[in-house]
Amino acid sequence: MVTIAGAGPTGMALACGLRQFGVDVRIVDAASGPATTSRALGVQPRGVEVLARLGALGDLPDKAIRLRSLRVNGAVALDMSFLREAGQLVVSQAWVEERLRDRLSALGVEIEWNTPISSVPDWDWLVGCDGAHSAVRKMAGIAFEGAPVMENFLLRDVHAAWDLDRESIHIFADGPSMTTLFPLPGGIWRVMSPDGGRWTPGPIESVEWESTFRIHRRQAATYRRGTVFLAGDAAHIHSPVGGQGMNTGLGDAENLAWKLALVVQGRASSALLDTYESERRPIGARVLAATTPATQLVLGPGLVTRTVRDRVLWPLLNAGFVQQRLVRYTSQLDVKYSGPLAVGRRGGQRVPAFARTGQWVLAGPATCLEVARERLGEVVHHERAGDTLLVRPDGHLAWRGPSNPERLAAWLNEVLGVPATPRRTTRS
Repeated sequence: MVTIAGAGPTGMALACGLRQFGVDVRIVDAASGPATTSRALGVQPRGVEVLARLGALGDLPDKAIRLRSLRVNGAVALDMSFLREAGQLVVSQAWVEERLRDRLSALGVEIEWNTPISSVPDWDWLVGCDGAHSAVRKMAGIAFEGAPVMENFLLRDVHAAWDLDRESIHIFADGPSMTTLFPLPGGIWRVMSPDGGRWTPGPIESVEWESTFRIHRRQAATYRRGTVFLAGDAAHIHSPVGGQGMNTGLGDAENLAWKLALVVQGRASSALLDTYESERRPIGARVLAATTPATQLVLGPGLVTRTVRDRVLWPLLNAGFVQQRLVRYTSQLDVKYSGPLAVGRRGGQRVPAFARTGQWVLAGPATCLEVARERLGEVVHHERAGDTLLVRPDGHLAWRGPSNPERLAAWLNEVLGVPATPRRTTRS
């Protein structure tokens, strides 16, 4: 049994992933019920793939807004059709959570609300997906290292009949003051201001939600301590610029799910779980390293910063080569893993042909398929001449080598190790 603390996108994605591999899960949350509002408002292509693999994408692509431009003081500063074509969705996190809850219920799991992790006396495996103030992280004594980036950041979701293009992000800047408006489905506007200001381009009909907070950049000192793991905001928090938060958490959840499933089902030793941190912590660090300077440049005060933003940044972002690089980064489709689960030419890279399968895939002869199924369980098979490819459930290439069953068996035995039954952990 895997116990998950936190029923946000990360916790539910982890629960769905584990259930799809037949692992029993218990998901608890201290809140009284589902959130109806949220800070996150975008699903990047990587997140779209994860939701699709979990069977939780549903109608989100049809309901989402596809952005086409960024406007500064009314004028088009950036053509954003490149993000639209890449598959970025602008949609409330609350809607994403609703689709995940539906999928989790279909998999036979109901969330236990009003249940703080402190009230759960024991577990076999525990994963903290319980946010920036994670009780699991504190209980495990894991440091959350970092610092504030910006103070007095205001978010509001409002209903307003403004005469603005609803396929564009709008920035209104006046000296040191700046307000950013994001269109959301349902006629809602997300209003963001880094200085706590409340300026809007017209009257507001009603306010659905409002929050003031400080932007932090922090990362857990470790993602694993024994049988306890951290994922999502419990492991890393950063600026919302770039829309990477929820998507990074979904990636954490998927990466941990299939590895933990192998261990829980007795197909691998617990040492395999060390690769969760070695693969995902660098991804979190990369996001922190990129979003902090981007936030300071886009939202930071000072005449020099504003001049660089307006006269250098916006024109530069319209360059084709910059947009291509930005798509690769923000989509997180360029993520490449290294280590024992990324062997052979292009090992660790995403394999687009199998990116939405959600299962182990072997492309090669039937003799290699038998070896893979013996250690991994269910494996999708595709005949292929030449080298054999073994693709992980997250769509990344795990192994590429000669179509030799003995070679594949040796690698699987090495990377999976000798299985061991996990010991139940009880809090004293």
